Amino acid sequence: MQPKVTKITGLKEKISTAAILSNPDKLSLSFLAENEISYVKKKLEKENECVVYKYPEILFFGKIRDTNETHLRLQAARLAGSKLFDTLKSEKTESVQLLNFCEPELMLAFLEGLLLSGYSFSKYKKEKDDFTLKEVFIFDKETTPEQTNELLNLTQAVFFARDLVNEPLSFLTATQFSEEMEKLGEEAGFSVEVFNKQKIQSLKMGGLIAVNKGSIDPPTFNILEWKPENATNKKPVIIVGKGVVYDTGGLSLKPTPKSMDYMKSDMAGAATVVSTLYAAAKNNLPVYLVGLIPATDNRPDGNAYVPGDVITMFDGTTVEIKNTDAEGRLILADALSYAKKYSPELVIDVATLTGAAEIVAGSHGIVGMGNTKEKMEKLKEAGEETYERIVEVPLWEEFGKPLKSAIADLNNLGSREAQSTIAGKFLEHFTSYDWIHLDSAGVSFLFEKDGYRPAGGTGLGVRLLYNFLKKFN
Repeated sequence: MQPKVTKITGLKEKISTAAILSNPDKLSLSFLAENEISYVKKKLEKENECVVYKYPEILFFGKIRDTNETHLRLQAARLAGSKLFDTLKSEKTESVQLLNFCEPELMLAFLEGLLLSGYSFSKYKKEKDDFTLKEVFIFDKETTPEQTNELLNLTQAVFFARDLVNEPLSFLTATQFSEEMEKLGEEAGFSVEVFNKQKIQSLKMGGLIAVNKGSIDPPTFNILEWKPENATNKKPVIIVGKGVVYDTGGLSLKPTPKSMDYMKSDMAGAATVVSTLYAAAKNNLPVYLVGLIPATDNRPDGNAYVPGDVITMFDGTTVEIKNTDAEGRLILADALSYAKKYSPELVIDVATLTGAAEIVAGSHGIVGMGNTKEKMEKLKEAGEETYERIVEVPLWEEFGKPLKSAIADLNNLGSREAQSTIAGKFLEHFTSYDWIHLDSAGVSFLFEKDGYRPAGGTGLGVRLLYNFLKKFN
């Protein structure tokens, strides 16, 4: 549950207070004694945070690093907000007022880090995480209620993405995933159309059909649309998300249990797509958006597709299967081909596509590539601002050579080297428009908490895409 955020014109008494500042020497607050001010200044000389306990209230101070790079200061403010949340939780403090002694935009980042840290997934726990931050008061003349409301909606969208990633396959089958999309669409105001297995077969979406062959659960193909009357673009921006709700690797079984035990997160790209549309609709973003989500699990049943098979994709391309664990690119390819019917202005696909992406960027960034330099630069700028950063790699023609097949138009694996780029090169074959591919394999699921990113599903990508779309055109 999100806290109530209220703007105030005067500081409240007998309530915990938190402030961010760049220069501790300028610290002067009426409710601090001289010895307390001296203590805070001395502590902040060596550390980035300082807490003064004046029970039952606490006073929190976050020092923002002095740098000319705005994105680093924004991130420092978010991390200070995350530290504040941890402190409030440990003290079971449910209300706090925020002050800003830095440039105006850092207050929203401070609040963002605080809000993003308030997530927990306790659905299946007998003992719930029962701490809830109930009230946040903003003492800052530059921050508006409209800005805080927008941020609350965006944070809720990130939480939905995290929830979807954290759900196990025992609940989140492809059909259940579609039902969750419909619920979010109804709540936020965007439309959802679901193609069932029969419709998918009639459309001859060969990639999605093949990957689903080993499953006892049917696939779905989901079309999400947000088309406000004041949209600034006539042709849609399309976001495509990989919706593999669980990936065993198929008959090319993943080599170790550890490499499979978090594969419920293989639909994180799809979770990012539906949550981005949720945020856009809730905040009435004037951008015409379409989301395309092919959804299935990938399992090794007796009827599963096998290495050596040749399948025919939605656009007629034939693909020789070299590895059934390279399944994400197959279902994405059908969706990318389907996107052509919209004559889109831009298509962005988001997918936990390759382990190689994690080798390139670790848990610190998304691997990106595409055919539109201008839009990629704007997306990278949005990544810096939100600290959901993109490492761009090239799509040289040499990367396409390993994808040649002796018996089909393409094979689905290529070579071991540069696998994240080769996977992107495979997808490029199915595009005929401005297109960007984002491989989020290293950032969508964490095993340990990292600041305001929790262990489990991170929801990373929602804030990036929202920030980009907000400035689109």
